[in-house]
Amino acid sequence: MTRMLRAVLTALLFVAFATPNAGATSRIKDLANIEGVRQNQLIGYGLVVGLNGTGDTLNNIPFTKQSLTAMLERLGVNVRGQTLRTGNVAAVMVTANLPAFATQGTRIDITVSSLGDAKSLQGGMLLVTPLLGADGNVYAVGQGSVAIGGFQAEGEAAKIVRGVPTVGRIANGALIEREIDFNLNKQSQLRIALRNPDFTTAKRIAAAINDYLGKPTAEPLDPATVGITVPDQYRGNVISLLTDIEQLQIEPDQAAKIVIDERSGIIVMGRDVRVSMVAVAQGNLTVTITETPQVSQPAPFSRNGQTRVVPRTNIGVQEDGKKLAVVREGVSLQQLVDGLNALGIGPRDLIAILQAIKAAGAIQADIEVM
Repeated sequence: MTRMLRAVLTALLFVAFATPNAGATSRIKDLANIEGVRQNQLIGYGLVVGLNGTGDTLNNIPFTKQSLTAMLERLGVNVRGQTLRTGNVAAVMVTANLPAFATQGTRIDITVSSLGDAKSLQGGMLLVTPLLGADGNVYAVGQGSVAIGGFQAEGEAAKIVRGVPTVGRIANGALIEREIDFNLNKQSQLRIALRNPDFTTAKRIAAAINDYLGKPTAEPLDPATVGITVPDQYRGNVISLLTDIEQLQIEPDQAAKIVIDERSGIIVMGRDVRVSMVAVAQGNLTVTITETPQVSQPAPFSRNGQTRVVPRTNIGVQEDGKKLAVVREGVSLQQLVDGLNALGIGPRDLIAILQAIKAAGAIQADIEVM
């Protein structure tokens, strides 16, 4: 009995280790968005006051002076034609993201960025600033004390700046005044937008939804979109349908791709990158030029002799190269990386090698240069 139990446990362990890693699957919630459930960007122009002499120079920034004059006139103070020399005011751009289904009266965070030549927004107060949407309507109004993450200090001969003191943030600094009308719960058709478009992933999402609901309600429309017809039992309760669907687990697929950032030397390769049999050799040509000029003196008691500088140049050429290495056909990503690392090359040379292998038609992947 004990021997049979051991055999059964061994078989179960073998099956467990032979089963593909379940961590390769992801929730639909993490792979796609629901059409209509999105943020909207807001922008506004305002004034920050209360700065300790670190604001805009009014003589250099005319729009700050005009905005200050117009604001004071709305408050009953006439300063037209007067000379304004305050350095405690700065013109700023105010940006925010209006969350999906945000209701009137709720608050959102806003970001304040200097528009003129202000040195710092530390200690400033943003005055009432309307925030507009892309349609030109006011959706929120911002006001509050600006908090910055950097600082600036300077003296007569030295200055130190840490972070960016001309950009600040106001937590809960805007009050939503207008809502975006969208009744998701009454929709009869839904569309799921994939964050990384792919034919296979779209088909798998549709198949998982149909298997869960037990009827063909989902259909891949294109690599980036899956359409869903809301079943009768979920009519008027779309939120419940989406709650069930977004928890379904699928294995996303992706195209073989190599992303290269030549400025920083970063290389990212996907797991499905494959290489046909190819031979690779890498070498560096080093040319050294050394200048050692010498001084030539005339003979003693020479009447026409002159002191001259005679150039002396030494040129050395050295070629450091590795032997020709063969990369076998159909190797995995790990084998490809190990083979290229065996050549003892750096990221810069690796970029050139990958591009050369692609030009030879021996790599089955797209190369994207950032």
